Amino acid sequence: MSLANLHPASPVELLSVASEMFPFVKTGGLGDIVGTLPRALSGHGIRTRTLLPGYRAVLAGREHARCVARFADLLGHRAEILENSLYGNDIFILDIPALYDRGGNPYVGPDGNDWPDNDIRFAALSRAAAYIAQGMVEGYRPDLVQAHDWQAGLTAAYLHYDQHAAPPVVQTIHNLSFQGCFPASTLMRLGLPADALRMEGVEYYGQVGFLKAGIYFADWITTVSPTYAREIQTPEGGMGLDGLLRARTQTLTGILNGIDTDIWNPEHDPDVHFPYRLRDIAGREANKRAFQAEFGLPQDPDAFLLGSVSRLTMQKGVDLLPDVVADIFRDNIQLVVVGSGNLSIQRELSMLQRRFPRRFACHIGYSEALGHRMPASVDALLMPSRFEPCGLTQMSACHYGGVPIAARVGGLADTIVDANAAAIAGNAATGFLFSPVDAGTLLGAVRRAHVTFRDRQAWSALQRNAVAYDVSWTQKAAQYADLFRTVVARARLKGDIGGNVVPLHHMDHVAAARRRIARQPRLRAPLPRSGQ
Repeated sequence: MSLANLHPASPVELLSVASEMFPFVKTGGLGDIVGTLPRALSGHGIRTRTLLPGYRAVLAGREHARCVARFADLLGHRAEILENSLYGNDIFILDIPALYDRGGNPYVGPDGNDWPDNDIRFAALSRAAAYIAQGMVEGYRPDLVQAHDWQAGLTAAYLHYDQHAAPPVVQTIHNLSFQGCFPASTLMRLGLPADALRMEGVEYYGQVGFLKAGIYFADWITTVSPTYAREIQTPEGGMGLDGLLRARTQTLTGILNGIDTDIWNPEHDPDVHFPYRLRDIAGREANKRAFQAEFGLPQDPDAFLLGSVSRLTMQKGVDLLPDVVADIFRDNIQLVVVGSGNLSIQRELSMLQRRFPRRFACHIGYSEALGHRMPASVDALLMPSRFEPCGLTQMSACHYGGVPIAARVGGLADTIVDANAAAIAGNAATGFLFSPVDAGTLLGAVRRAHVTFRDRQAWSALQRNAVAYDVSWTQKAAQYADLFRTVVARARLKGDIGGNVVPLHHMDHVAAARRRIARQPRLRAPLPRSGQ
């Protein structure tokens, strides 16, 4: 009998802990997922409350909030936990003005560098989460904690070292390249015991590793696609944590993300110039013309209009564009890029716009509106990512009738069926995949897509396939709900619910992790920045 079926009808109280949540604050996919998953889970009997830092945007509706806990000293700061319901979300807010009352990016200051106190800012979030999990808020005690990314990574560690009654923890990895690594001296300020700074604790290559701690101490680990779950267990994709992740392979699950199809609906999307019914491919033509005009490009219906909306980083592969656009533009192809990030990439894109004013346009900066308008307007979306845990852009592209052209990595490989001869013949293709990720393969994929585009019947069939692909949370939320119930049931069977101070993974896995990590050459391991 499945453990998840021990209490199939009983509701599960989930405490979600995250550094961002749409619509309050969002820098990427993390905010989208944290903001949309609770609603999807509610249909499966999972009731979610989300703990967020008290950023200005989160506190905007504080007049309706009530204080449910106070701290005279939370890692050196006076703090309050507020409870509120906004935009259909039940949230806890950790209010520490000295740490969170800042404008701009949650992780990076105006100088482009990480906030120097990010260690305390997000350790405080985890510390507060652990207290809530242990029942600090009167009338609320969660059955399970979901800690998102490194910013919540110390939650499981605090629960372990507190040795008080506590629920199990699921650590969710949205992007392994952001790990929250800080100097060993940070430990003294975190309220953790001195012996936590060891391999069987929070130590990571001589530093304090927030995400490493979450992976080590959590009862279960999830990541955002099955392929990415496999990739991060390899030396090439594990970012120095592959040994520990292989040791925990029996408690590591990849579940694809979904998108909220009420928000992402071309018929009611306020950012789409000319709304159209979901499967009305012809309805996209007016949007293409308007989008071309918006970016100063010729309104040519025969031009193959490409788009890219992403962070402008090496991970996303947008640095490859300067190497291929001259060849791409030999055909009747246009390209629009929207995003912000690496300054050198931004400069190169601006130079391309001056060099190819009738073929290339870019918008430097984050734009939620353009992120919605682009998939409703362009013929194809480019995603040349060197690695991609899941990706949401390809999902919105498919749902809106755009066609993704993407690298064969992570969640892109899990959500796109390549338009090869067999897939086209079987009416299964939804986009174009390429590998390895370099300028030559990217150029080849674009040319292959352009050839298909010129065959309007074949392109329309490809669009219909893409729209038919289920990008919703329906099946994914069911997988999460089943996993969450399983983790809770395991803890109850072990007698650990309300008192789990030893991770559910067996000590032979811990010993294997020690041996595997010890064999890795430490000086070669990357030490990623803390920021998201």
